[in-house]
Amino acid sequence: MHVKPFLLLATRDHNEAAAAEYRSVLRHTGLAPDQIEHLRVESQPLPPLDLTTYSGVILGGSSFNISDSQKTEIQLRVEADLAAVVDEIVDTDYPFLGMCYGVGTVTTHLGGTVDRTYSEPVGAIEVRLTDAGRTDPLLAGIGPAFSAFVGHKEACTGVPPGVVMLATGEDCPVQMYRVGQNVYVTQFHPELDADDLTARMRIYQHAGYFDPSELDELIAMAYASRVSGEQHLVLRNFVERYAVE
Repeated sequence: MHVKPFLLLATRDHNEAAAAEYRSVLRHTGLAPDQIEHLRVESQPLPPLDLTTYSGVILGGSSFNISDSQKTEIQLRVEADLAAVVDEIVDTDYPFLGMCYGVGTVTTHLGGTVDRTYSEPVGAIEVRLTDAGRTDPLLAGIGPAFSAFVGHKEACTGVPPGVVMLATGEDCPVQMYRVGQNVYVTQFHPELDADDLTARMRIYQHAGYFDPSELDELIAMAYASRVSGEQHLVLRNFVERYAVE
């Protein structure tokens, strides 16, 4: 069966990080290379998109932060490009999965607050499903609690208006929510296993997420963590639910 491709929107301004994110999404969705179109929004202006040509949209993580006090011209352009797409996605309830950076993008669209209140250092956390999360198709086969990797300087403060909370955490309460029936965001990283996280930490060790002297300790943490692979089911469930011919 030939299905419409999924669109992976990336904003990582580092070639190795962007390529690694693409490979991890490809691996954990189970999609073939010709079933994902990879667009790096930071490298060039986003062209006009016809969402009907895709099965769904996945937004990757970013080194950008919505709450940054000072922003480069590239960051401002990326935010404007993504805002236009997210406006259409939310307004039409189009299949969407935003990972980490997606929380800030969608929350901003909804009029919620994104700031540094609930930032989390690089690590493995326990994610707990809400009652709604236990019955949501994107979380089928997961939970009621599971471990996943996080690492973010900003987060959603409070629950944005009009969303269904699906998963929460101890230090960062908003870990996953749904808007409408088809728009999802996660604060945790469903695309990361210990190998993926280790590679990403090596790339970003001087980006302010952790003290570079802690790199070896954090790598050991990743491999000793309870992150088992359940988190990848979010990606797998997303593509299985929304793949269309």
